[in-house]
Amino acid sequence: MVSVHMTPVPRSAVVAYRDDGMLSRVMGALVAGQLPPLPPAVAGAFVTGVLLLVGIAGTDGLAVFAPAVALLLAGPGSSHRHDGRLDWLVPPILRLTEYGFVACVGFAHDVPPLLTFALLGAVVFHHYDTVYRVRQHVYPPPWLPVAGLGWDGRMLAIAVGGALGLVTAMFALLCLYLSGLFCWESATCWLAAPRSGVEAADLGAGD
Repeated sequence: MVSVHMTPVPRSAVVAYRDDGMLSRVMGALVAGQLPPLPPAVAGAFVTGVLLLVGIAGTDGLAVFAPAVALLLAGPGSSHRHDGRLDWLVPPILRLTEYGFVACVGFAHDVPPLLTFALLGAVVFHHYDTVYRVRQHVYPPPWLPVAGLGWDGRMLAIAVGGALGLVTAMFALLCLYLSGLFCWESATCWLAAPRSGVEAADLGAGD
């Protein structure tokens, strides 16, 4: 059973919403929080969008580099406190980048739409669950974003599948793994959460 009492409070709710994987965290540690997170996230999303558009237009190999570009640009901002006035925009930008990449790759490589939707659904469920947990002060464990590969790891895994010509297989593998991980961890966490604490947080949110 997972104990929610031992989960440390994140230094910032915005940081918790980022869902960074191990690679982004390592890159963030290299700059020690000195890089503002919003400009590199915007740049990463823009370049990723351009690469996807070019790839879908006919030069498919270029789209494979989109995750690496997004990681190199947005990853170092992961260690910042995200306490700027507009830093709350960073998680939505990262979500848009990841969801757009998954949808575009699935469409371009003829992945069954149901499988693409299922993979996106697993990731969206994880992100919604994280938002709701932070609101209720039932924080997800630090290992969960790493085990879930983070936005960076998931994009890179799909890119590797594309480079190897195994996009559908990679979508199926990620869907099974992430669905099982996120559903299991969420269920065990909420079952372990003290009901009185969650109800009190709900009342406080409604005031």
